[in-house]
Amino acid sequence: MYMDSKKRKKYAERLKGITFLAPSGLGVLAFFIIPFFVIIYYSLVDNPVQKNFVGLKNFMSLLTNVAFSEASINTLVFSAIAVPMAVILSLLLAMLLDMGLPGKSHFRTIFLCPLMVPVASVVIVWQVIFDANGALNEIIKNFGGTAVDWMNSAYNQLIILSLFLWKNLGYNMVLFLAGLNNMPDDLIEVARLEGAGAWKIFWKIKIRYLSPMIFFVAILSLINSFKIFREVYLLTGGYPYGHIYYMQHFMNNQFEALNYQKLSAAAVLMSIIMVIIIGILFIVENRFGREVEE
Repeated sequence: MYMDSKKRKKYAERLKGITFLAPSGLGVLAFFIIPFFVIIYYSLVDNPVQKNFVGLKNFMSLLTNVAFSEASINTLVFSAIAVPMAVILSLLLAMLLDMGLPGKSHFRTIFLCPLMVPVASVVIVWQVIFDANGALNEIIKNFGGTAVDWMNSAYNQLIILSLFLWKNLGYNMVLFLAGLNNMPDDLIEVARLEGAGAWKIFWKIKIRYLSPMIFFVAILSLINSFKIFREVYLLTGGYPYGHIYYMQHFMNNQFEALNYQKLSAAAVLMSIIMVIIIGILFIVENRFGREVEE
């Protein structure tokens, strides 16, 4: 009898847990899992109306599309530059604050302010600065220079990169500060007593203990680098000049053209690339994690 009541209690607790998780599970199923399989289905048919199976024809057509190639290269180049810079700069800022600089709390607040600013407001600030008739060109003209249409020039990707870093460095810095505060002080003290210098302590101890946080910040920055489309779209519209025409622009334009099969094929390819990149990050992080445990 005691065992039966214990089992009933266990099943009741399990049922209660499933009941609480059910709304979230249904939401994930309805808005993420099912749409993902629908996208895979659309990528394998000629159009959503006739629904004739064409296999990999949409993917082959996509790979020969000039706009898709340009958007893919621009997106990969931007992520390859922006993500390492976001990780490295935020780590350096966190280490500076961890050294006990005066005005630490004010400094941290300044870097966190961009998180509280809506995207539309951020875009307005960048338009005021970098517009063809904006503040930066007025300063240049006052010094005898020639005005530049920044968003339609070769410097436009640098402007978007500065916007991305300004928006994301503060949050990443706080995450690294949390990791540094959890660092084992006794291990660092022992290393100093043994004659280890600041660089050796940083590389051999701090970086290894921060590897899970670096991994998390890298994935977060990678996701945010793909979301920069919002700011670029508000700044330049659906067809920006040169190197800031990203994958999301291509997909958004295909959606407006009702070309769902090409849009779906691009989404599937983008998902595969993301899985590969995150998989590589997992492998690197597991390697550092094993070294820390040893």
